[in-house]
Amino acid sequence: METQTEREQTGAEHSEGEQTGAERTGAKAVGRWGPWKRGPVFVVLALLLGLVMLGHGQITDRGSLGSLLETFLPWCGLFVPLLLAGALWRRSASAVVALLLPVTVWLSLYGGLLVDKSHSGADLTLVSHNVGADNPDPAATARELAASGADVLALEELTEQDRGTYEEELATAFPHHAVRGTVGLWSRLPLSDTGPVDIKQDAGPLGETKSADEKLGYNRALRTTVTTERGPLTVYVAHLGSVRLMPRGGFWTDSRDRGAQALAEAVAADRSERLVLLGDLNGTTDDRALAGLTSRLRSAQEAAGDGFGFSWPAGFPVARIDQILVRGVEPRSSWVLPATGSDHLPVAAGISW
Repeated sequence: METQTEREQTGAEHSEGEQTGAERTGAKAVGRWGPWKRGPVFVVLALLLGLVMLGHGQITDRGSLGSLLETFLPWCGLFVPLLLAGALWRRSASAVVALLLPVTVWLSLYGGLLVDKSHSGADLTLVSHNVGADNPDPAATARELAASGADVLALEELTEQDRGTYEEELATAFPHHAVRGTVGLWSRLPLSDTGPVDIKQDAGPLGETKSADEKLGYNRALRTTVTTERGPLTVYVAHLGSVRLMPRGGFWTDSRDRGAQALAEAVAADRSERLVLLGDLNGTTDDRALAGLTSRLRSAQEAAGDGFGFSWPAGFPVARIDQILVRGVEPRSSWVLPATGSDHLPVAAGISW
């Protein structure tokens, strides 16, 4: 006959068994949903990265923050593998899914640059190069450019002491040339109607020591006409003002921005059917400061290049600030030439009618 004590022990064991079963069921539920609950920090960072790239145009430009971000926007993609590694380390399924946002946005912005879009059959080859005011061997740079196969060659950052060297070294390959201030155009074809373009450049931020802009002078753009067998081609050559990271005041772009606006107004007022702009614009085509130009002109690199075509700095290029922009002609190819003595790489494009 079972005593009361034995019955209490049996009930306790039975209750303990039920509790253990419930705990096991809860543990299974937690295990099933665990990967979706892990790594909330990586989820937030992935979503934030995607939203930054998606809405970069809405980010404040106070201190030119938006312009700085857009200059290096393609490099935001480097955060994706870092966040993916963190998500895998935390075994977070939700973080992996969240990474689909920045991946999709990046591919929509730059996926086309991963495909070689170049074609043969160009009518003219254009080359643009900031030759560098501190270039230690301008003669060698000129010889390399003469051998580049260019029909039209734009040079920026010409100094008074080096101008004669370029004119002498390029004379054989390019019988026609025009220089205005610190920019020039050399051509195998005749030039006409050459004149300066006022792009409202100035000395630089107040309180700074003498800047590169002051050393070069302010006449930094020209317009000319190249006479081709297919008709006239209007060519602008420009070197917009410098941009600098300031100890106080952030990313200084005032001179560049004024120049971009003035140049955009000149291009907008120009009724030429075929027009190209060559030069160091000190900004990428993503940069909002160049919107007045990029909304009217096509980037040869984006239309017919292979890759990003980064041109600066020459030692380890991280941005394409040297541009070939066109209207009324078809880019057939676009590429970057080998380094010279400059801190920029030359950029080239083939165009056709």
